[in-house]
Amino acid sequence: MSQGNLILREPEYEAFLSILRKLLADASAKVVFLVDKNGTLLASVGDAVGFDTTSLASLAAGNIAATGGLANLIGEKEFSILFHEGERDNMHLSVVAERLILVVVFDRRSSVGLVRLRVRQATARLAAVMAVAVAASDAEQGGVEELTEADIESLFK
Repeated sequence: MSQGNLILREPEYEAFLSILRKLLADASAKVVFLVDKNGTLLASVGDAVGFDTTSLASLAAGNIAATGGLANLIGEKEFSILFHEGERDNMHLSVVAERLILVVVFDRRSSVGLVRLRVRQATARLAAVMAVAVAASDAEQGGVEELTEADIESLFK
């Protein structure tokens, strides 16, 4: 799978949001975030009030990267699922299509088992949308020439 820059078009973005909304309801979660592995927040649904979403996205990506290092130490490629339990809230992180991180924040109204089941279902749908997004992005980028420094300077004149 291509790991270059991804151009996310409106149809794929809306498809991501639809999947996240369903996951939010089905898992009885508080909020769901979709982050790329670079730490950029792509989409969120639910009550994100009080969350520093920029920091959350960045730290989620760092968490996945750090545990990837731990996985390598024991001979694994990566740990695709992480779970953090707090006093009030819990966080479930999972890698989707090797490029995305799905973050589900939930409280006592839900359970780890329910969240894992619903995340597994959502992950398959997210991966399918991601495949379409990557194919479309690759097609669009294939027809665009790389900008030179002269091109960039001419934009500012």
